[in-house]
Amino acid sequence: MRTLIVSCSPKRRLSASGLLACVQRLSVRGTVRRLALRRHGDLPAVLEHLGQADAVILSMPLYVDGVPSHVLEFLREAEAFCKANDLHPRLYCIANNGFIEGRQSEPLMRTLENFCARAGLDWCGGVGIGGGVMLNVNAVLMCVKLALLPVSLLLNRLLPDGSTPLDVLADTAINMLILLALCSTILFFLVRQGRAVSAGADAGTHYTRVLIPSFIFIPMANVFFVIVSLFQGGLFRGWLAPKEISQPNPEA
Repeated sequence: MRTLIVSCSPKRRLSASGLLACVQRLSVRGTVRRLALRRHGDLPAVLEHLGQADAVILSMPLYVDGVPSHVLEFLREAEAFCKANDLHPRLYCIANNGFIEGRQSEPLMRTLENFCARAGLDWCGGVGIGGGVMLNVNAVLMCVKLALLPVSLLLNRLLPDGSTPLDVLADTAINMLILLALCSTILFFLVRQGRAVSAGADAGTHYTRVLIPSFIFIPMANVFFVIVSLFQGGLFRGWLAPKEISQPNPEA
């Protein structure tokens, strides 16, 4: 079994699609190749490995209720490539969105199903995931908690406060379990799809979400996007960027 997993987010860092692709990789048996499709220049490598794959898993964000534009370009190229080489791999999808409900990804799933019908591929379903922002937040919190564990153990030794190193480890373990529990349904459906991919079976289409109530999710998502915008220049885009001074046309 040869499986190609393609992370289709245009982001270089903090990509929920890339994170989900890594998690999906853990439950797929056989020969697995994971590639990134962020721009037009990545198309040749993805198409090359597409010709050798029995199954393809596309992990992508939802953009305006559909696939991102560079993924649409890939689908056009893949259709011609598969028809020219008589390829019929099975196609699976992992779609994540910034909304709280995973079912917002249903139009994207239907787009891929229609693509398979047109290109001659076998559509085998996917997982639509809501709350993609919180996936990144949870991943960052896990990394921070693990990074601070040695510091906490050191402070426990230098400044005894009645707790033991075992208490520090237990506190870290409890926090990690809570973060994993919030993503438990996502992990369940990804493992389920991974087993279907390994067995060459239809996984069906399922929708799930991060297990956080909407009244908590929405304020946290707003704060996250504001912080990301500040660091990446999105909030002040165009204000702080250097201005281009147009040169006079000598022929005018």
